[in-house]
Amino acid sequence: MFTVYALYSDTFNKIYIGFTSDLEARVLSHNQLATKGYTIKYRPWRVIHTEIFATKAEAMKREKQLKSAAGRNFIHSLIK
Repeated sequence: MFTVYALYSDTFNKIYIGFTSDLEARVLSHNQLATKGYTIKYRPWRVIHTEIFATKAEAMKREKQLKSAAGRNFIHSLIK
């Protein structure tokens, strides 16, 4: 199982979209464990959306859709 997720940083008004096979560990990484990368600059993050997929290919396809303009508009609509 793979989870596509959207994170939101209230402090910086930023969103991040990704996928993982272990959401709990991934969110911990974004918020505490990672030492480099985009997400460390905008901590803390909170999960605002998740979708579950059976295959990695399906999750990657949905992640790509959410990263499009229409997908980002959908994610921003969840924040409001």
